[in-house]
Amino acid sequence: MELFLDSVNFEEIEAAAKLGILTGLTTTPTFMYRHGITDIDAAIVKLSGMVPSLHVEALGESYDEIIAEAHRIKKLPLKKQPVFKIPVSTYGVRACRTLVDEGCQVNIHLVYTLNQAWTAMMAGATYICPLVGRLHDQGHDAMALIEQAVKVVDHYGYKTKIMVSSVRHPEHVRQGLLLGAHACTVPWSVLKRLPDNALTTVGTEQFLEHTKLMTVKVKDAIRGKNPVCKRTSLIMDAIAEMTESRLGAVSVVDDKGQLIGIFTDGDIRRQLKEKGKDIVNMKMSEFKFNKPVTLSAEALLHEAVDLFSKHEYDNIIVTENNKPVGMLDIQDFVKMKLLG
Repeated sequence: MELFLDSVNFEEIEAAAKLGILTGLTTTPTFMYRHGITDIDAAIVKLSGMVPSLHVEALGESYDEIIAEAHRIKKLPLKKQPVFKIPVSTYGVRACRTLVDEGCQVNIHLVYTLNQAWTAMMAGATYICPLVGRLHDQGHDAMALIEQAVKVVDHYGYKTKIMVSSVRHPEHVRQGLLLGAHACTVPWSVLKRLPDNALTTVGTEQFLEHTKLMTVKVKDAIRGKNPVCKRTSLIMDAIAEMTESRLGAVSVVDDKGQLIGIFTDGDIRRQLKEKGKDIVNMKMSEFKFNKPVTLSAEALLHEAVDLFSKHEYDNIIVTENNKPVGMLDIQDFVKMKLLG
C-alpha cells in the first residue's frame, strides 16, 4: 500500500520525507489557507521538489475551468508533473477523462459512494479518495466503501488505485491494509505513530538498560561533584559538601588522600541527637567513621547494581588506588530504572 502524507506544513513534510517510506504528498487549499500561504503557485513549486509525487488541486466550477487550471499548473516551473486532484462531479469526471487522455494522472476525491467511485474508475482516474474519517463522523461504515471499491477494481480490472483518505487514527490505516487498499494519505500526527507501540518502547528501554549495565563503567556514571573531607575538617565542612553535591554522604580521607571511611547524613542526625548542635564545629577526627563500600572506577555498572540489590547500601564510593574519585547513590540508579 502506497503511503502519502496529507499536509502542507514544510517542517512536517521534511520530517516525514526523512523516514524514507513516503510515496508522495497530498495537499488541499484548506491546508494552505490554515497555514497562511498566500502564494499557492510558489508553494506548489517548492513542494514538487520535496517529495516523489505531489497531488495538487485543479479546481473549477465547470469542465472548462478545471482543464484550464490543470494546464496552467503544468506550465509552472515544477520539478515533476503533479497528480491533479479533482472533486467528483459530472464535469469533474469529464475533466478526468480528458486529462488522462492527455497523459496526466488524476486523483478523484471527496468520494462518499460506490457509484461516485465507479464513475471515476470508468473515467480512468489514477487514484480515488473515499473520505473515511468524514464518513465515520456521520455514522457510516466507511471501511465498507473501501472494501467495495477495492473489489470492483479487482473484479473489473480497472487501473485505479483506491486511496484511504481523511484518516483520523492508525486503525484506519490498519483496516485499509487488511481490505487491500492500494494507497492511503495520512496527517503527520498519524504517520509518526505508525511505527510506535507502548510494548516496543518498554522492551527497547529494557534492552538499553541492560546494555548499559554490561558496557558502562561506574566512573562514567558518577556525578561531577566528588564529596570529600579530610579527617581534620569540621562537621560543617561535611554538611557543605553534601549540600553542594546533593549526596547524602562524604568520603573521609587522610592527609595523603587515602580513603579511611564514609560519613553520612544519618551519622550527622545521630550525633546531633546525642551531642547537640555544637557538633557542627567539631572535627571529623572526633567521630567514628563507618567502613565504606567501594568499587573500582573500572568496574561495570552491573557490579554496582548487584551491591545495591543485595545489601542495604545507600552509597558506594568509587575509587582509584584507594583514593575516592566519586560516589554512586542508590537513588540515581532508581531514576535510571536500573533498580526497582
